[in-house]
Amino acid sequence: MKSLISLWSCTAKELAVRCCTSATPDINYVRRRTEHEGLWFLAVTLADYGKAFQQCLDRGFATPSDFPDFKSRSGSLTGLPAFLQGFHGLVFDPRRGVLLDDPDIEAIFSIRQLTLMFSKIALPDSTPERGWDQRVNGRKVVHPARERAAMSEYIQCEHDVRRSDDLLDPSYLEEFVKMADMLFGEVFAKTDRDIQFARLQPKHGPGAVADKLTSNDKWNLHTWTRRLQPVLPAEEFLVPNPKETWDEERGTIDIIEPGSEIPVRVIAVPKTLKTPRIIAIEPAVMQYAQQAIKRNLLGALAEDGFLSSTVGFDDQEPNRVLAQTGSHSGDLATLDLSEASDRVSNQHVVAMLRDYPYLLSGVQASRSTKADVPGHGIIPLSKFASMGSALCFPMEAIVFTTLIFLGIQQELGTALSRRDIIKMFSGRVRVFGDDLIVPVDYVHTVVDLLHTFGYRVNVSKSYWTGRFRESCGREYYDGHDISIVKVRQILPARRQDASGVVSAVELRNHFYWSGCWQTADFLDSYIRRIINYLPNVGPDSPLLGRESVLGYQFQKLHPTYHSPLTKGYYVVAKPPPDHLEGAGAMLKCLLRKPTPEWGIPFTSKGSVPISTEAVDSDHLERSGRPKRVSIKLGWRPPA
Repeated sequence: MKSLISLWSCTAKELAVRCCTSATPDINYVRRRTEHEGLWFLAVTLADYGKAFQQCLDRGFATPSDFPDFKSRSGSLTGLPAFLQGFHGLVFDPRRGVLLDDPDIEAIFSIRQLTLMFSKIALPDSTPERGWDQRVNGRKVVHPARERAAMSEYIQCEHDVRRSDDLLDPSYLEEFVKMADMLFGEVFAKTDRDIQFARLQPKHGPGAVADKLTSNDKWNLHTWTRRLQPVLPAEEFLVPNPKETWDEERGTIDIIEPGSEIPVRVIAVPKTLKTPRIIAIEPAVMQYAQQAIKRNLLGALAEDGFLSSTVGFDDQEPNRVLAQTGSHSGDLATLDLSEASDRVSNQHVVAMLRDYPYLLSGVQASRSTKADVPGHGIIPLSKFASMGSALCFPMEAIVFTTLIFLGIQQELGTALSRRDIIKMFSGRVRVFGDDLIVPVDYVHTVVDLLHTFGYRVNVSKSYWTGRFRESCGREYYDGHDISIVKVRQILPARRQDASGVVSAVELRNHFYWSGCWQTADFLDSYIRRIINYLPNVGPDSPLLGRESVLGYQFQKLHPTYHSPLTKGYYVVAKPPPDHLEGAGAMLKCLLRKPTPEWGIPFTSKGSVPISTEAVDSDHLERSGRPKRVSIKLGWRPPA
């Protein structure tokens, strides 16, 4: 705890100098409250302060109710607290609490940095306090009381989806289907043909599955479902050479009836000290089929020029650029949805795909219909899928994009064609999961329509009135990037805490590139007390080291390649032993080598796949996520 207070104090002093003010009273205040309230004050109370400050920025003034856990300045009626008042005076009028016409950007960044720095921190191995999460055998787990509350919210969300389905006017659903068909009809049709003519390539992901198979055991899958068999037959997906080996394998494959299917396993994983994240672990057979459909669906979306620039799946930068533009011009809003994945109704997806029978059948057959919720047993699902399904992210993005343009159409009061949408809204609408960019002129209608379809807009994280915008992990004010550095783990106390050392080095480099050089220097000194070697390295070096504009250091040249070498610590994280042989090994190798007919990019020579998995020579002996991480001292390239 002392190391975190020292880190906060160092950052406060540095930012106070940049803003020409003093942070001494603030440092003393934080020390006093942390002594009595512990990490909760740094991670929760200060974070609430930072979120309230952002809301004040958005609406342009502060009120006494914005900061309930902090005393106001003596004799002040503005709502501004005495804490950080030296910084606040550069942003708000101290007498009226109104946002200044030209607030100091450095002060805005400083207040956010000092209040939100620990909002995402994870606790070390310890006895849980205040219902916090803890680590058990190095694995982060959610406190039982918070897990029970999260599961109750999951059940309530399921009830809300059913109620929204019952209350939704059929005419709204018909308009939704028409808009989806206009926007995504060609994408749906192409994917529909791919499924019809068996142009699919499945794969297994690296994560856990509900049947608790190891990473390589998934390739020896001998179960299939009756629902999948008509549209995605086992003979095409489970054996490497169907014509020659299907007759031999047929007797070993168990076709499961719908009532016997394994339900998704719902779990809570740590997100912040206040709120866990709910995910659903899919059965291996469902994840395998979902990945096949997802691959072709995303490929079809990438081929559409307008949709590929409007809906994002792997690149957050376009959202960030639009958020920065909107913060300066004020004509683009950023919206954030609460429990977005869990509120996508399966009825919406079914209606949207009803004219594409093979795609609809594939999506529904690969969708889990039941969930095993701790404390509530096995329940039927009205939602399309929770986070954890390979199709959850693409489908929610498609649904949200459709609703945005349907709301715009309602606001305009006239039917839009696809040509109209492309002409009027290219570069003005962007969807990345539940992070939405919408023109301000239509934001109220879009928000109302989202509520009509059962979705919840997180008002505390959605912005459209002021000059503050937030999207995909970056924040902007009036065109300036005011994104901050967040501490993810407690600072390590010994070298054996490998994940802590790696996190501390990453934190140091983030502070350096954000311009907080004194804080980076503080962390340099702290880390050097833990590990003896902390060389200057480039951003692509395997070594743990200090990134710098001055470049990297090296002590010698490689005896064979004559490339520079530096002595330092590097991360060692081996996948666990997981032997695979026979038909499963052949199937994995064949599916890991993409072929051009599936539309997968190759190198310019046309012979070697871009995928790095293809050159992993040890994948049949070791596979999966490493169970432990360590650091070793040795000679490695500094860049």
